[in-house]
Amino acid sequence: MKYDFTSIMDRHGKDAIAVDGLGARPGFAPDPPKEGFDVIPMWVADMNFPTVPTIQEAIIERAKHPAFGYFSPTDEYYDSIIRWQGERNGVQGLSAEDIGYENGVLGGVVSTLTAFAAPGDAVLLHSPTYVGFTGCIENNGYRIVHSPLKKDDRGVWRMDFADMDRKLKENNIHVAVFCSPHNPCGRVWERWEIEKAMEVYKENDCVVISDEIWSDIILAGHRHVPTQSVSEDARNRTAAFYAPSKTFNLAGLVGSYHIIYNKYLRDRVDSKGSKAHYNDMNVLSMHALIGAYRPEGEEWVDQLRQVLTGNVDYAYDYITSHFDGVEVAKPEGTYMLFLDCTRWCREHGRSLDQVEKAAWDVGVAIQDGRQFKAPCAIRMNVALPLSRVKEAMDRLDRYVFKA
Repeated sequence: MKYDFTSIMDRHGKDAIAVDGLGARPGFAPDPPKEGFDVIPMWVADMNFPTVPTIQEAIIERAKHPAFGYFSPTDEYYDSIIRWQGERNGVQGLSAEDIGYENGVLGGVVSTLTAFAAPGDAVLLHSPTYVGFTGCIENNGYRIVHSPLKKDDRGVWRMDFADMDRKLKENNIHVAVFCSPHNPCGRVWERWEIEKAMEVYKENDCVVISDEIWSDIILAGHRHVPTQSVSEDARNRTAAFYAPSKTFNLAGLVGSYHIIYNKYLRDRVDSKGSKAHYNDMNVLSMHALIGAYRPEGEEWVDQLRQVLTGNVDYAYDYITSHFDGVEVAKPEGTYMLFLDCTRWCREHGRSLDQVEKAAWDVGVAIQDGRQFKAPCAIRMNVALPLSRVKEAMDRLDRYVFKA
């Protein structure tokens, strides 16, 4: 491959929560490993690969100029997003007017939510639920109503449309958060699924907040369908949120964006986002996006998807063949696996706390799935060189899930 996805980066002392944050927040971060084991960071949803060099080049080129004063987003910034969305997701008719800056996707979620619902109102989410949604929604005084995803007879996570409709009606809900692709389950929704979900939202007069930050990280055999693309109604009732941060490992630079076609929705979201006076772009993050969304970035992402597909295949096959009693649905997007340990824990008389501690002790820094509204699950990041994924599986086999 042209780009490096095999070297093991030393991230210690480089502002990486994934390795330096171990033990810093009990109950959220894993414990540090015992002596003799190095850290395999599999909890924070960032990647352990060098990003595409054009990002660094764009930042460095801009940093050569010694002034960093006030600025406005350039035409190149908007053109980069329009081109990327067109080429990667088949988006048509997108203009600069439809694009708005967000410091982060969760900030955009809050701006939209507060523009169309009052504190104390209920909001519909699917469960398992991304921990970031739980935090930002509850911190702003809203009540979450979960519509659980269900596995079909092939083990594929599916939306329960009847349950969604019933809970929207029973709770008088008019704002829903939709995650596409889904975190933490890894589903890449098919067009018919999104169409049906949007019909339910339309029937209940819901503004839809669609988090599509994972839309570039799609595994082999699948394709992202933008929520706004499935119908004219979906285009007009949806605020969609994207970012290069997940795709290119840029979370530390800060910078996301929304796509909102409906002027009324857009005006309300922009108004809310502006009120605190700190939802403003960083000049270096602007140039990082421009550097990311170049043709080299497309090539890099295509190679990344191949690597992640291989990593997911390896981890899924290993788990299903070695860890009897641990259930995992094969993700179609993202680089996260969500492992249900319910049966294994019951059969072995172990608690989830004991499972996690055993993994952390040997350096496999997995994440507690209870934060995602799953009672006995762990979330695992496989965006590492394959050699590290293999080492993690071996340690889990020898020290955690051995019979």
